[in-house]
Amino acid sequence: MRLIKCLKHAFGMVVHSKIRSWLTILGIVIGVASVIAIMSIGAGMQQSMTDQLGGLGGDILTLTAGSSSSTSMFGGGRFSSRTSSDVATDEEPLLERTDVQVLRAIPNIEAVDTQISGNVDVNYLGKSGSIRLTGVDQKVWARITLSKIKEGRMLDSADQNVVVIGGRLAESYFDKPIGINQMITIEENVFRVVGVLDDSSTNLYMPIQMAYQMLDDKENGVYDSIIIKIKDEEILNETLVKIEAKLMLVRHVTEKTKDFSISSSADLQQTRSEMLASMNAFLLAIAAVSLIVGAVGVANTMFTSVLEKTKQIGIMKAIGARNKDIMLIFLFNAALIGLVGGIIGIIFGVILSGVLPALMGETMILRSGTFVSIDSIIIALSVSVGIGILAGFVPAYQGSKLKPVDALRYE
Repeated sequence: MRLIKCLKHAFGMVVHSKIRSWLTILGIVIGVASVIAIMSIGAGMQQSMTDQLGGLGGDILTLTAGSSSSTSMFGGGRFSSRTSSDVATDEEPLLERTDVQVLRAIPNIEAVDTQISGNVDVNYLGKSGSIRLTGVDQKVWARITLSKIKEGRMLDSADQNVVVIGGRLAESYFDKPIGINQMITIEENVFRVVGVLDDSSTNLYMPIQMAYQMLDDKENGVYDSIIIKIKDEEILNETLVKIEAKLMLVRHVTEKTKDFSISSSADLQQTRSEMLASMNAFLLAIAAVSLIVGAVGVANTMFTSVLEKTKQIGIMKAIGARNKDIMLIFLFNAALIGLVGGIIGIIFGVILSGVLPALMGETMILRSGTFVSIDSIIIALSVSVGIGILAGFVPAYQGSKLKPVDALRYE
């Protein structure tokens, strides 16, 4: 029996068992859609992480107050601000101008950027939203950040009431795009947009002195973080040792009572990648349960089909069909169920991936949206077809081994 004829028989079995086949396909659809959606979330979170760390290179260090490096999973790499010694004195460690002066005196440091950050209310053409504001030292920020300008320019040393905004904030956050020289209202103060970054963030940057006025909880001269650019990356480790020694001396702390942390973007990237990988594996394991349920449904459908088609199997064998032909018919049937379920599941998965950012309110974990890759589609489709074939193998094998006489006698 030719393969085409086997395929036609298998297709006929699917068509003539509509309700049972579609109920089985539904289980595959749910599993595949879940896998596609979860993989797209993982890709989106990875892209969001890359965007957040995209402004930091291998020659960039971040200094924060507090020695515990418990980074937020999806935040901006902020560190805990208390140590064991702080708990005893109930004093919160701070980064101040003295620390900046110490850093600028170290030979291998090229630039030092002081930053503060917080959420502010932004209004544009009657629409408002809560946006992450970062105040930067406009004299050095352009030299330290690796973010690229898409339109306009970076902040300049003489700037005051101006801002640079992220690409998504400019293009799609509000109902209408924000262009260069457009005016936006931040905490009831009007600012002019002078630059749009070539990224997918909703961040907003302004001179640090103006940021102090926008963020009421920030004290002038106290910084959330200090970004350090190294001249020679080859002696990064030696420079790091010098920075720690100088800061410990001026802050009057020891290794045990150290109240500051220094991290590199490479450390942050590795830590977050490991955390995201663990989360994705956990979520995929949950989605795999749906596929297992779908596989059980396929196996159940195939066993039922073998029982229903027992007499037909006997007739086909009586007129010359081989065991291999019978087995191929049922394997094709199972593969078709997996294929149809996989295709429909991919469609629903892509749709679900598209609406997830809106459903989750544009949270930080999906700041860059979701991303459905060709690889995830191929994997999901291959898995759905493979599950169909594997689940249908045993009943197909049993059907192929039926003796013609026994099959013809079956009622």
